[in-house]
Amino acid sequence: MDERTALRALAADLPGAGDDAAVVGAQVVTTDMLHESTDFPSGTTRNTAGWRSVGASLSDVAAMGAAATAAVAAYGAPSLDEDELRAFVRGARDVCESVGAEYVGGDLDTHDEFTVATTALGDASDPVLRSGASPGEVVCVTGALGRSAAGLRAFEAGDAERGNELFRFPPRVESGVALAPYATAMMDSSDGLARSLHQLAEASDCGFAFEWDRLPVHDAVSEYAADGGDCREMAAYFGEDFELVFTVSETDLSSVRAAVPAPVTVVGEVTADGVVAGDGPVPDEGYTHASEG
Repeated sequence: MDERTALRALAADLPGAGDDAAVVGAQVVTTDMLHESTDFPSGTTRNTAGWRSVGASLSDVAAMGAAATAAVAAYGAPSLDEDELRAFVRGARDVCESVGAEYVGGDLDTHDEFTVATTALGDASDPVLRSGASPGEVVCVTGALGRSAAGLRAFEAGDAERGNELFRFPPRVESGVALAPYATAMMDSSDGLARSLHQLAEASDCGFAFEWDRLPVHDAVSEYAADGGDCREMAAYFGEDFELVFTVSETDLSSVRAAVPAPVTVVGEVTADGVVAGDGPVPDEGYTHASEG
């Protein structure tokens, strides 16, 4: 089974699951696992690994409209090198500090592959779920898409400095908190925009229609995309961008843009069913959190 099939199989046993984070009282909690073979290309520094792995969990907190409070990480590697450990902790602390949270430690162990499991906590009196979108609303994204795809291409091209820079994305915690009073449904784009829209459609029992030329594409994509089709693939299907994908009433758009610090782009609208773009159905494709080996 792939990750989504496995999660569906467990749905009956875990009725509280299904959003970016679990709601526990007035808090949200989320956990993620990243592996060297699937998440850290050759050339990724331990500093970037610390930032990115903890940032992934902070992004889940952001997608709930919660204020991040703390994060921990379990670190496993074939050997425990002091310089690498210190660099990892610096990255983890820096990304937490960037969103007003605290990195409070974790666990260490040897492992045959560099692997990181992270957990983040956040405060949310009224968390935003994936299930509240309604036809007639608009669907928006924060920031720009394709950053991580461009980062991977940079690593593949041997430009590790550029790759590491692009992989240290900004978790949208402040934007998520600002969106909480307005967003009717929200998640992050870690699986890619296309798959995120399919997941929101399933949770909210609705559909989406968007236009390709509305998508905000990260400037770095043009550095590495082969053509227009490749640009679309990098922006909509690659994933791992950790931007927020959300729905909101069109009447609230001006308030949203005034409140949210990140750029907000309307990419389409909520419909009754299906996920379509201007030229037809959009496949449910995106990032898969599993090794192909």
